[in-house]
Amino acid sequence: MRTPGTAALLSLIVPGIGQIYNGRVIRGLFWLIITPGFWIGSGGTIGWICHLISAWTAWNDARRGWNNRSSQGQ
Repeated sequence: MRTPGTAALLSLIVPGIGQIYNGRVIRGLFWLIITPGFWIGSGGTIGWICHLISAWTAWNDARRGWNNRSSQGQ
């Protein structure tokens, strides 16, 4: 079972790693490629936004998995 906090923390450290931790490899690779491009291309402004969205989506995906397992009694 993936914990939402761990997924978010991993994506805060390196965007995309939280998604890979959640088992969503393609989405993780997307964030690993897109976020640095926006960091460089926008001088950091849009990079911060992508970085935070990456962490939020990792947290949200893990939370959904956590809630689904809890509601099934596992």
